[in-house]
Amino acid sequence: MNFKHINNVYFIGIGGIGMSAIARYFMAKGLNVGGYDKTKTDITNSLEDLGISIHFEDDIRLIDDPFLSQENTLVVYTPAIPKSHTELNYFNSNGFDVLKRSAILGEITRQTFCLAVAGTHGKTTTTSILGHLLNACDVKVTAFLGGISENYNSNLILNGTDVTVVEADEFDRSFLTLSPDYACITSMDADHLDIYGDASELVKSFEDFSKKIKPNGKLFVKSGLPIKGITYGIEDDSDYSVQNIKIINGSYVFDVKTPHTLLEDFKFSLPGRHNLSNALIALAMTVEYGIPKPQLAKALASYKGVKRRFTYQIKSENLVFIDDYAHHPEEINAVHQAVREMYPNKKVLAIFQPHLFSRTKDFVDDFATSLSQFDEILLLDIYPARELPIEGVNSEWLLSKINIEHKKLIQKSELIQHIKASSAPIILTIGAGDIGEEVKYIKEALSIAS
Repeated sequence: MNFKHINNVYFIGIGGIGMSAIARYFMAKGLNVGGYDKTKTDITNSLEDLGISIHFEDDIRLIDDPFLSQENTLVVYTPAIPKSHTELNYFNSNGFDVLKRSAILGEITRQTFCLAVAGTHGKTTTTSILGHLLNACDVKVTAFLGGISENYNSNLILNGTDVTVVEADEFDRSFLTLSPDYACITSMDADHLDIYGDASELVKSFEDFSKKIKPNGKLFVKSGLPIKGITYGIEDDSDYSVQNIKIINGSYVFDVKTPHTLLEDFKFSLPGRHNLSNALIALAMTVEYGIPKPQLAKALASYKGVKRRFTYQIKSENLVFIDDYAHHPEEINAVHQAVREMYPNKKVLAIFQPHLFSRTKDFVDDFATSLSQFDEILLLDIYPARELPIEGVNSEWLLSKINIEHKKLIQKSELIQHIKASSAPIILTIGAGDIGEEVKYIKEALSIAS
């Protein structure tokens, strides 16, 4: 696909985290960008601040005239959009160039040196570390992030177009459109079983992805996964491994063993072994790319994280409030490990909003086990996202399986009163639904109370 004849790019589902990054990219390239989304959010507000025209009703009459020109308009849509969508059907039936978000990323990656990050967890953090390392070391890079980077307050890092960094998303197999030079696989836990049916199909799609790497490219694989590549791990004998870990003032200080040498004295400030693993793979890929160690160490030390990925909202002597996007049992386990490592012997209250009826159904026992590790649980109703309810699958069912004394199902409107009633000095909000919208109100209420 040649983007040269395109003047206008119209996004259906522009408020999605991945979609909005591509919208910013085309805006930065000087094209006319607009779109639709069903709800107004902080992301759509920030796009409108850039001058992007957005409306919130599915209505062709609300589309600005330039986007109705079939010769020079590209239409991009997200797979979360229903087949019945009026605007999408209009563009499809009138001969427009209509592409999925993943196909657009595929085209952009084909035309550049691409580093792709795949895996059922860790993609967004790893991609943002990788993008930050390359940018801070002055590589001409564009990084498309699945979250808002704390360093750039954006989901796009734009410092040139020689190199691209992308998340390779396994949801609906969209990562099979990519053509990376370097790729990594961080994890292959069962997820998206509504798409794949069973875990073996998911593994097969990662194997298919590994074959998409360009000739003479490199594949990096977390130690223990059933795919061959350059391995990485923590305190093991992988090709790249983290060694001599210390925690100093809440940050990790460590060395990295490479296939050829030992690189000493890196500092990284995100808690949790899972984040340390994400930092390691970003370092491994940039070392292979050819960036010298002193530059990498300085860049990594300045990395601040991604919003909603173990984000400290309040961090005081008596009260800590952390918000995290964890929405799979393994991710909840990782958050739990990080909290216990940083705050041993302190009582932890976790507020969880399950995401998707299908995921809750597929992993209900695993969710119950992971949530039972906390001292106290407040559970919200399931956030449906793109799904219709499944009979018998609800938060009461999940609550009944959680094996701790202090657990309660509550409404969002009751959140703050229940949080204030708890004596826990460590408070966590976790989930991928609209619980993130509540964080600012919780923070405000706790700040006033403390």
